[in-house]
Amino acid sequence: METRDLAESLRSHDPTVGLRAVSALHRLAEQVEAAAVARARADGWSWEQIGDALGVSRQSVHTKHGK
Repeated sequence: METRDLAESLRSHDPTVGLRAVSALHRLAEQVEAAAVARARADGWSWEQIGDALGVSRQSVHTKHGK
């Protein structure tokens, strides 16, 4: 879903359209987070530093992204 389409969908009065837009936002956020974590790890960041930046524990971020 394109950014413009997503913004338009979020303003929709149709709950189905709005909920699909929310789902697309969740998927996008997961992709952005994974890319940012990979970049931080490549730059030498520890799991603790990444967890602090995300507001979660190092164990949580490692479990999610430490594959």
